[in-house]
Order: sequence, then structure tokens, then C-alpha cells
Amino acid sequence: MASNDSLLFPLVNMDAVANMQNAWVALCLRVQAADGDTGAALHSLFGEPDLLAAIAPLNCILMLASPAVLDAALLARMPVARVSFAFEAGALQDDDGRKRVAALHESGYRILVDGALAPGVSAPVGVTAVACDFTDSEPQSRVLPLVFGPHLAHGVDSAARHAQCARVGYEWFSGAYALHPAPNPAPHDGSSRKRLMTLLGLLARDAETRELEALLKQDPALSYHLLKLANSAAFAHSTAITSFGQAISVLGRRQLQRWLQLLLYARQQADGLPNPLLPIAALRAAHLEALCKLNGGGRDEQDLAFMTGVFSLLDLLLGMPMAEIVGELNLPPNAANALLARSGQLGELLAMTEARQVSAAMLEHAALTPRQWLGSQLHAYHWAIQVSRNL
Repeated sequence: MASNDSLLFPLVNMDAVANMQNAWVALCLRVQAADGDTGAALHSLFGEPDLLAAIAPLNCILMLASPAVLDAALLARMPVARVSFAFEAGALQDDDGRKRVAALHESGYRILVDGALAPGVSAPVGVTAVACDFTDSEPQSRVLPLVFGPHLAHGVDSAARHAQCARVGYEWFSGAYALHPAPNPAPHDGSSRKRLMTLLGLLARDAETRELEALLKQDPALSYHLLKLANSAAFAHSTAITSFGQAISVLGRRQLQRWLQLLLYARQQADGLPNPLLPIAALRAAHLEALCKLNGGGRDEQDLAFMTGVFSLLDLLLGMPMAEIVGELNLPPNAANALLARSGQLGELLAMTEARQVSAAMLEHAALTPRQWLGSQLHAYHWAIQVSRNL
């Protein structure tokens, strides 16, 4: 049975923040205090020794209603170089809130004012960066001074909204916009998609290395990314890897399959930017694997969970209905049901990794504690950050 301390541990919502080049630069953190005590929840969260280490080198932006919950003991656990604060604009309406924000700024913390200030209210001197929630509204036409940024647009859930925010000066973005891209008028390369589907099928059935090697030779882009990966600092080899056989040997059979699954997302987009789906696929895969392990799943089940997480974005990557993809890949029933209907244990766990906010009831149904959930999140973000830096 879970301890009372574990059950009172806060739920933490994490959202990746990307820059204009689709590179992750920070994580937004929001805490849900089990008993309504946000200060105690933050003490529990920042008392976890792995928190900032797991998300390094990214910093965190702590989204708070007010600075009043930040006492000296808590701030001692929040390094100035790693933690920023986004306070709701209403926190600056009284003198105490303004003084607290000004003191944090003078201590070296980066501060963002989240939302519009009330008429007649101004931010303390030097507090110039802004944040805004665009879940239900579009940005005003006023252009933000870039020198005072970077400014954060959160709740950005479409490519169109992302473009609107970028036009008025927002440089950092969080939200589901990568999952709702702009329509692509260009026809998909049929031969390339056929190769990808063939490779996916080989990966799904744990095909022989020679079959993978033969197909990789037909795809210069994928081959390039595989050799680049094998030669990256992540594997620290003294001699260059120059052949597929060497790359396969270096990575190992299990890791090869995992990296190849993710390499499918590594292709450059038409605008030359990295595919924003890549770190999301890595995040889902690692998170689903960690949750499967917590539920007692063995190595093969964890591998299937990882693959299911990666494959959950294939409909967006390939521009195909998921039902068609699943039908062609002949996946195991539990993976197919998870991808098509989010049904079964694997499907329910996949739905949790996709959820914008996970509730205590959802965790209880999955037989997980909030502390276990945080651990699985940190494991997933750590892996996804590594992937985005090495591919």
C-alpha cells in the first residue's frame, strides 16, 4: 500500500517550451497540491534530488499565482541559474506582491509576468519578459520588444496560433501546436512512405539485422542520421563509424530498434527546421515504457510499450489514418488496440502520457502514486532531451 506521504505528494504538469527553431529550451512546471497547500507541495517537489538533474541542461519555468508561497528555505532549493518564475499578473496589484517580485528579480531570478496587468499597474523595474495563455484567444496586434524577452506564449495549440504569436514577438512556445500542423499541400513521396512502412514492419516484428541493413541502404536520409547517431558524443567512440554493420554493432540490437523508430521523425521539414514531433515521440515512448515497468511489465512488454509510444504519432508523420498504418504493420493486438482506441491497459497508459493534466483519480485507477508519476515523467523527459540533442 502506498504511504500517506506518497499519496500527498503533488501532481506535477510539465510542458516543454520550444524556441523558434523547434529546440526545447525549458520546461513549464505547474503543481497541483493534494491538500491545497502550494508551498508545501513545492517543498516536496524541489526536495526531490533528481528533479533539476533529470531535465538538465534545460531550466524550469515555475508557473505560480503569487510569489507569497516562496519562503527562504524553498528558494535555497531553487538555483537562480536553473529556475525562473512566471507569476500571474494579478500578483502585482498589491505592494507586497510587487516587493516580493522585485526582490526575486534583484536576487537574479528571471521573472515573467503572465497575463495583462490591470490599468495603472506596472511591473517592477527590470521585470520586462511576459507570458500569456493563448488557449482561447489570439494575440493582440501590439508587437513585443524582443530585447526585453524572450517572451513565452503558452496554450499554443495550432500551427496558425503559433504563427500569430511569432509575428508579434513571442519567441518561446508551449502547447500542442506540433500535433496540429498546418495542412501540407505538397503530395507525400509515395516511394519514401512505402520504404518507411516497410521499415516499420521490420522493426515491429524484430527482423534480422541484414534485412534492416538492406533497407537502410535505400534511404540516404535515414542512413545519414543513423551514422550520425552512432558517431555522436552519446556513444563516445574513438574511431569513426562508417558502415551500417558497424553502427548496428555499436548500438546493439535493442537500442538499434529504438533509435531507428525515433529516427523516422528526424527528417528535416520543408522549412529546414527539425521535426517538432521527434522529442514528443521520444517523450511518449520513454514515459509509456516507464509506466509499463512500474506496472510489472517485463522487458518484452516494455519494448512494446516504447514502440507504441513512438508509433502513436505516425498518423501525423506519414499523413495517413492510424487504422491504415496499424493494418499494414500487423501489430500485436494490445498495441493495435492502444493505438486505435486507447483501450486495454496499454491504451489507458498511452492516454495518460498524452493527457494535458493527469488527475489523482486517473493515477489511482492505474495503481500509481503521484511520486511514481513524477519519477516516470522525469525519466521520460531525460530521455527525450537526450534524443533531441543527439539526432
